Amino acid sequence: MRRASTMTAALLGTLLLSTAAASAADIKIGFLPGVVDPFYQVMQLGVEAAAKDLGIEVVTQVPPTWGVEAQTPILDALVARGDLNYIITAPTDKDQMVAPLQAALDAGIKIITVDTFLGDGDYANGPVTFPISYIGSDNVEGGRISARGLAKAIGGKGTVYINSTNPNVSSVEGREQGFAEVMKNEFPDIKVIGPDYNLDDQNKAAQQTAAVLEQNPDLAGVFGTNVFSAGGAGNAVVNAGLGGHVQVVAYDATAEAIELMGKGVVSLVLAQKPFDMGYMAVQFAAADAAGVTSLPKRVETGFAILDKDNVTDPNFARFIYKTGN
Repeated sequence: MRRASTMTAALLGTLLLSTAAASAADIKIGFLPGVVDPFYQVMQLGVEAAAKDLGIEVVTQVPPTWGVEAQTPILDALVARGDLNYIITAPTDKDQMVAPLQAALDAGIKIITVDTFLGDGDYANGPVTFPISYIGSDNVEGGRISARGLAKAIGGKGTVYINSTNPNVSSVEGREQGFAEVMKNEFPDIKVIGPDYNLDDQNKAAQQTAAVLEQNPDLAGVFGTNVFSAGGAGNAVVNAGLGGHVQVVAYDATAEAIELMGKGVVSLVLAQKPFDMGYMAVQFAAADAAGVTSLPKRVETGFAILDKDNVTDPNFARFIYKTGN
């Protein structure tokens, strides 16, 4: 699959701001993330910042729980308003959300996906091509980074466990894939068990991890594939009195993950850039409205890798998800 344009995000941002300003006031955008969590809250800050800079009105609706059943009715209500030109969304299922979003397009609303994608994410040549772009992380690579970080933390041998969120979601599916791939090919002395799916319920993630800890007293590490997985797994390790013995790698730089790092439970935090995703998605909508025809179909926003040695460095600490002032 072709990756994003070779232009950097910074250059894209500069070009889009100047190109899109003239027509921005003429459009209205709907923002429909996946669920209420710190990741999407930071993304919403990015959406709102870009909308303010460009003079665009944004209507935000956030599902209270993750899933097609929660997201689709909200999407349908946004379409029924009749006044939206674009919808920026994180599809909660790569297959089941195709038809509802196609219906939105058929109603005259253009689609930009953030964090998660439809089909295989190849909007140029894949099975789903109608979204303008996917803006988000290379989650397979994020899984690889997480695997290498956990392997280093546990000395390259032992049993590790994946706690994940929901099946058939492009983001966590990619993370699981990259993680398992690296462990199989690079660390033959590490056994991987799981994933278990907590359905975006941190308490369930804690219960699942506690059960795995009880069944596998030699467990060396846990990979938590998102906010809820990492938080629940970390708390289960603390509650079992195994902080420092069982290492956790956390995907997403929440305040909770950083706190668990301070306790010696989390050894590595992979910070995504949700603010960038939200900001650039609004810029893309404005640029498309202005007539730009060369927007890249895929933009990967990158990562910051946080550990105990750099977490207090302002150059890295700025990637911790902050949802308030």
